[in-house]
Amino acid sequence: MGRFRERVAQRRRIERRRACLVLLAGFFGIVLVFFAVMRLPAMQRAWLYPYPHRELVESYAAKYQVDSALAAAVIWTESKFKCEAHSHRGAVGLMQLMPDTALWIAEQVGDESYGESVDALHEPERNIGFGIWYLHSLEQEFHGNDCLALAAYNAGRGNVHEWMKRYDWGYDFADAAAIPYTETREYVQRVLETKQHYESLYP
Repeated sequence: MGRFRERVAQRRRIERRRACLVLLAGFFGIVLVFFAVMRLPAMQRAWLYPYPHRELVESYAAKYQVDSALAAAVIWTESKFKCEAHSHRGAVGLMQLMPDTALWIAEQVGDESYGESVDALHEPERNIGFGIWYLHSLEQEFHGNDCLALAAYNAGRGNVHEWMKRYDWGYDFADAAAIPYTETREYVQRVLETKQHYESLYP
């Protein structure tokens, strides 16, 4: 009787192991299918790298001679294309502009209707227009160097000029990993990587 019970218990243990293996195989199969599907360009465009307001981005990018894929990558990194985005530091909208910076930009572009309202910075066209103009000004200041311009977008142009002096960087600087601020270093790397995705997904 004891041997019979032992055989039954052993059989049940084997069946449980088999059931677990089947479940694990099914789980990993689903994961593999998921990753395979997410590699499809259509799925990446829909879920990973969407492009709302594409016409506005491309229009202002052409107007201010900024790479539209770079502008899209900045928006994705800053706000994931959420108009209502508002950071704890006070940055607002799609391109996460600080109100003081937005006021200065409004003066530069001659936007007399901008009244320093945070609500106005949530408007896609104004935010994108201001943000891309600002990217354009940074690109000019740093001689078309994306790495330096993006670092300035995140950390401020003053910090970037200081780093250039301290570390003897030229306008051909391209080593984002050498940026001393962790947040800015990761930001620049993320934007440049995302830019490649937008270039390939939206030629």
